[in-house]
Amino acid sequence: MTKVRIPYLRIRHGRAYWEPNGPMVRKGYACVALGPDGPLAWARAQELTDRYHAAQKTDRGPLYPAGSLGEAFSRFRLTPEWRQRKSLRTREDWERAWRRIDPIFGDVDPRLVRLEDISEFRSKVEQLVSLSEAHRTIKIWRALWKVAAAMGYCDRHADPSLGVRNTSPPPRKGLWREGEVVRLAKAAWRLGYRGLAALIAVAWDTQLSPVDCRNLTLSQRARDDRGTMFVLDRAKTGRAAVGTLTRRSEALLDAYIGDLGYALHQDAPIFRTRGHWRGDGRPWVARPYTKDRLSEDFRAVRIAVFGLNEKRQLADMRRSGAVEAFAGHAEPGIVSAKMANTLSASNQLHKAYVPVDATAVREVDDARLRGRKAMRETGTRTKVGKPPDSGVGK
Repeated sequence: MTKVRIPYLRIRHGRAYWEPNGPMVRKGYACVALGPDGPLAWARAQELTDRYHAAQKTDRGPLYPAGSLGEAFSRFRLTPEWRQRKSLRTREDWERAWRRIDPIFGDVDPRLVRLEDISEFRSKVEQLVSLSEAHRTIKIWRALWKVAAAMGYCDRHADPSLGVRNTSPPPRKGLWREGEVVRLAKAAWRLGYRGLAALIAVAWDTQLSPVDCRNLTLSQRARDDRGTMFVLDRAKTGRAAVGTLTRRSEALLDAYIGDLGYALHQDAPIFRTRGHWRGDGRPWVARPYTKDRLSEDFRAVRIAVFGLNEKRQLADMRRSGAVEAFAGHAEPGIVSAKMANTLSASNQLHKAYVPVDATAVREVDDARLRGRKAMRETGTRTKVGKPPDSGVGK
């Protein structure tokens, strides 16, 4: 095969990709699969490169034909609605879905897209990736269509995806028990994942999502007469949240911070990896947890304690706390206050009459203790097999 030199063109296993570098990705560019290596892929790569160079002259991001869906999205990303009013997590979801939408529909006038096109597109994503990714992609497509309609690119009520059944994946049902979480935290500490051990304890007590736990800082830490808490705005919803800790988790957190060997900046993420080793035997400074690294380390500890067949995730601890609270007869309103979501029937009224404060959150903590006791008495169990007697975490 003839070798060609086109900027950002990469060939892997006989297939071509247009891969932007880091600064380009931060501007909104994404990797584009070009198909089998060959003249057609080279032509497409050259087109994308030329478009990028032209965009650099105008500093407006990727250029798309007038009236196209890509032009509508590019314009939307320049507005305060995108940059200021959408949370970082929401913007990440849109960008993730756009990476799949762009190669197929980015250059297309949205009014020309047919139901058959969307149906085939969704089926391909489900077949090649997953049902969850297909559902997410069509969900973002529908939101983007409304934005494009508001900008005059299409008719709001003529979205072809409305004729496609966007089946959602079944909800996760995994639940953790307190004793299992204790085993995980102990095993993580003994295996050297001390940042993860403290994070597990904090996630269990606070019912915060993994991303919120990863981003906790010392400046968000506070105290009341019952102990330590974290006061923050959730990454996904931006709603105020208070995460309270038990004395046992507080002691583990303090032990971890004291074991770091250096002082943490008040605004630096608390929880860090166990680090890697240099060739000369000196350890690197542990870095703050990223999404992927947290998942990898948690999986390693989970396998060490419960074996390869265990599939529950760190995020399932948030649901587990809610199950305990409802078993303890907690009201939906105060559970919503602790979880900082729209769990209650009327979140607008809830925000007005049940403010997010430590008192409301402590009520959920008390309900969790009552629920935990009730679940033990009734013999409620999670749907997992008996863990192997590995001896780890005992």
